[in-house]
Amino acid sequence: MDNEIKTEEIKPEIHPYVPQHKPEPEEPSKGSALWDFIKFAAITLAITIPFRMYVAQPFVVSGESMDSTFADGQYLYVDELSYRFEKPIRGEVIIFKFPSNTSRDLIKRVVGLPGETVELKKDSVTIYNKEYPQGLVLDEPYVTHKSESYEAKKTVLADDEYYVLGDNRPVSYDSRGWGPLKAQFIIGRPFVRLLPVSSISLFPGEYTDY
Repeated sequence: MDNEIKTEEIKPEIHPYVPQHKPEPEEPSKGSALWDFIKFAAITLAITIPFRMYVAQPFVVSGESMDSTFADGQYLYVDELSYRFEKPIRGEVIIFKFPSNTSRDLIKRVVGLPGETVELKKDSVTIYNKEYPQGLVLDEPYVTHKSESYEAKKTVLADDEYYVLGDNRPVSYDSRGWGPLKAQFIIGRPFVRLLPVSSISLFPGEYTDY
């Protein structure tokens, strides 16, 4: 008789399923929420304050001295960084501290550069420098409101001085009235015009085709 081999079926042990409950997340305490807010505020200030002080800041145009390039109430952001590495050039629009009252910020256009002589005569502006010893009469397409006649004068600029004028010459109070602008008062140049939306642009108002 053949040996009979028996096999036994091994049944897996079945354990009853016991659902595990995850602990409910604890609600942050009021003290923890306040601390998170303080950290967020500190980080925000640490980023925005240096940005506003050294990189860019908002500026709202006030008055009509730059019509029609810039209108009253337009909202600009001012690039404060570029002039730390380069100097303003003719035709650029700049924002600066008013030398007679540094609590006021003004916006004008650079016409004369350090070391040059600026001559106003009739309705023209003439620049004298090494490149143009006989004089260069500026073409100023950005000036839509010209003075009928400038008071004839010549101004010799020092090595740290600029001659600035408003585009709306009949109403602008500028270097014609209070003299050359020292470089130390320059804040920066308009980087972007945000408002009104229809006038959004980068480096608005610049004209450097001289």
